[in-house]
Amino acid sequence: MSEQTAIQAGEGLNNKLATLRRHIQHTIVGQNQLVERLLIGLLADGHLLLEGLPGLAKTTAVHTLADGMALSFRRIQFTPDLIPGDITGTDIFLSQQGEFKFIEGPIFNEIILADEINRAPPKVQSALLEAMQERQVTIAGITRKLPAVFQVIATQNPLEQEGTYPLPEAQLDRFLMKVELGYPQQDDELEILKRETNKLQTGERASGLAVLTPDEIAAARNEVNQIYMDEMLQRYIVTLVNATRNPGAWIAEAKDWLAYGASPRATLALARCARALAYLRQRDFVEPADIIDLTYEVLNHRIGLSFAARAEGINSRQIIQQLVDTVPVP
Repeated sequence: MSEQTAIQAGEGLNNKLATLRRHIQHTIVGQNQLVERLLIGLLADGHLLLEGLPGLAKTTAVHTLADGMALSFRRIQFTPDLIPGDITGTDIFLSQQGEFKFIEGPIFNEIILADEINRAPPKVQSALLEAMQERQVTIAGITRKLPAVFQVIATQNPLEQEGTYPLPEAQLDRFLMKVELGYPQQDDELEILKRETNKLQTGERASGLAVLTPDEIAAARNEVNQIYMDEMLQRYIVTLVNATRNPGAWIAEAKDWLAYGASPRATLALARCARALAYLRQRDFVEPADIIDLTYEVLNHRIGLSFAARAEGINSRQIIQQLVDTVPVP
């Protein structure tokens, strides 16, 4: 491919991503950060955990994202009575043929919406863990590969804990980012009301555009991997992540705030997300702001608050923000 052809292909991918963003924003009002994080997850080839109260358009946003791509999509409603086979699939005995046949479960799709993921019991979480990390599932001793493009976007409610199972740290670490959603601004909520009223009066419904194909997503991810990151910024990422393991070295009063810090997977995730954000901002290099903008969402689910921090009313956002403010920016 010539340099001119490569440039044209890159511009085409950027245009399609911009179209996909507009398609999502046509349905989702005011959640610009959520839309950007969904695109970052797609470009960085990572799973996302969306946390927010009911009615904040978490499920709708994922549906709309899937509608904008030529990918297979399945929504799995997690409940306490779910078993691993409901997700991965199972062997069914065919009496007429006298043999077993494997029936694929919903996990064999490209975009998976794991709705209310914390309502599933530990055995289901374990089955999902292999799929998220290894991009494969093992049933009855046989390992089956998942699609080349495979992304889990999970949702959970931060308040209602009855009948829920906290996600194990090992599974939380597999999520590229944990994105927290808040209530919309009053002007945005008014726009939501107007759009819904218009839909009821006109019967208008958004249709899927199928903007991106699997090959185009792979091409965009390859371009993201080529985004330049200076070694000083790489050292900055490593320093930020290491600061969560020994916060007292940076903030004296934070010595006993964390029970454990982020793993090296956080370092890799922050670098991948920063490159994806730079790509979305149409730059071929990473700036410190790209890293700082994403630090909280990459780290917040990978650190454990101590009893002392909880007793003092300290939360993960305050700790991470103080570390970002303290660690020197290159």
